Amino acid sequence: MELINWQDFEKIEMRTGTIIEANDFPKARNPAYQLLIDFGPEIGMKRSSAQITRLYQKEELIGKQIIAVVNFPPKQIANFISECLVLGVVGDEKEVTLLQPGKPVQNGQRIA
Repeated sequence: MELINWQDFEKIEMRTGTIIEANDFPKARNPAYQLLIDFGPEIGMKRSSAQITRLYQKEELIGKQIIAVVNFPPKQIANFISECLVLGVVGDEKEVTLLQPGKPVQNGQRIA
């Protein structure tokens, strides 16, 4: 594991957001959903491809608050541009459990 310093950590913009849409992503190499996430008025809406299909049905994702890195450059995944990285815990069998605030918070709040 490579160590980072405080200045490196401060560059990472992790923010809270609420999933507004979740759609199937059949062109993805690995099973994934296309998400539209509301990060509040400062950041706005961002799209993400998330490999979370093993533990979540797309219908249950709507309205769920998540934590994501919002300052990565856009990344093309098949025919989709992913604008943020939704964070989760990767299990032993590569299943992803979403990181979520313990209580409801405003969209766009920074994680520290």
